Amino acid sequence: MSTAFIWRRKMKKRIITAVSAAVCVALGIGACSSGKEESSFTGDATESPAYQAKLNAVSPEAYTRVDGLELEPGTYISLIGKQEDSAYWNQIKEGIGQAAEDLNEELGYSGDDEIKVVFNAPGDAGDIDEQVNILDEELARYPDVIAISSIDADASAVQFDLATMNGIPVIAFESGNTYQGIQCTCSTNFAKAAVTAAQKLCGFIEEEGDIILVMPDSVSMNSKNLEEAFRNELASNHPKVSVAGVIYMDQLDQLKRQAAAETLEIEYSKVEEASELISGEDTQTGKDKDTQEAEELLEKVDEEAGKITDEEAAAWYFEQHPKINGCVGASAEASELALGAIGQAEGLGDISVIGFDAGKEQIEALENGDLDGLVVQNPFGMGYAAVTAAARTVLQIGNQAQVDTGYIWVDRENLEDADVQALLYE
Repeated sequence: MSTAFIWRRKMKKRIITAVSAAVCVALGIGACSSGKEESSFTGDATESPAYQAKLNAVSPEAYTRVDGLELEPGTYISLIGKQEDSAYWNQIKEGIGQAAEDLNEELGYSGDDEIKVVFNAPGDAGDIDEQVNILDEELARYPDVIAISSIDADASAVQFDLATMNGIPVIAFESGNTYQGIQCTCSTNFAKAAVTAAQKLCGFIEEEGDIILVMPDSVSMNSKNLEEAFRNELASNHPKVSVAGVIYMDQLDQLKRQAAAETLEIEYSKVEEASELISGEDTQTGKDKDTQEAEELLEKVDEEAGKITDEEAAAWYFEQHPKINGCVGASAEASELALGAIGQAEGLGDISVIGFDAGKEQIEALENGDLDGLVVQNPFGMGYAAVTAAARTVLQIGNQAQVDTGYIWVDRENLEDADVQALLYE
């Protein structure tokens, strides 16, 4: 079993100072964890490995092959993701591991000569601080290239500058960022995916109504691009459909405060004023009366908010928009939140729901009718393309600015089609 692909599982850290120590348990896992299948001769034709369909979805084709990537022995490729464990990210890791195995097999490397491909990610999705810590740690190891899926599109400029100063090129995969020095981004074409989602949903609601978007976050390039493209498609081609509201999963605490304030019959504007007053206070020995009252108000609201689950907060938000007839959950987690919230909310009519990605829960929801369709990305292809793009970067043989890793539309009518099944994952 190849040891070329190493997954360092990052433990959850509490950041005490700017120079907090990194806690890391190194797990050696074989690059063949994705199950590379040897081509076999049947007498008529050479069979392709089972994962080939996932690579066929990637464009340009150069990012699906490792031949000609003559890396030096021991080359170190560092990849930093958003999350260490989910159906979606496990597929990305399988793609990374397969590419690492293929590279070393192609080059004939073993032992210390193997190309070292290392994947790290925060324990919790959306933990920007931990991802920045991981980036700092990897820079200290002086890899030959870093590929990162940025949780925050605007974060890590200082680290990227440091990488550039030290001759460490940076590319992006899965989600891009705004740093000008990024040489290549391997991801879904969210402009196209958003158009597909919008067109399908508008068809389900007969081109008229209000919808809610449930986005995985408010800061990643993925979310920003998808929401912008979705709104543009509605404005351009679906004039009777509008976005009634957006739930950002990294802002659920704010929703909980709003719901709690309503329960306590407190105007939310007063909660906002109290929060602004406290955040704007300088450190001082004594507190004036207004500050004390603000702290007491927030403490009361936050105590109530602490009793509210994520689904309950999202359900409360849906209830504020009782006339909606459509919803998009723009990730696996967002899809689950949307369905859970709609199930709990009161006073809603029939709502058509489109999800993203294809974990076990999403496929089951599609089969039982809770979801009307899925926009399924190609995480395996993202991982594979990221490694090939990283290798090309090290070799300075040129990269496409954007590598499209593909997506497919899946509904109950085409779910069992062979070409669709080849791209699904659980």
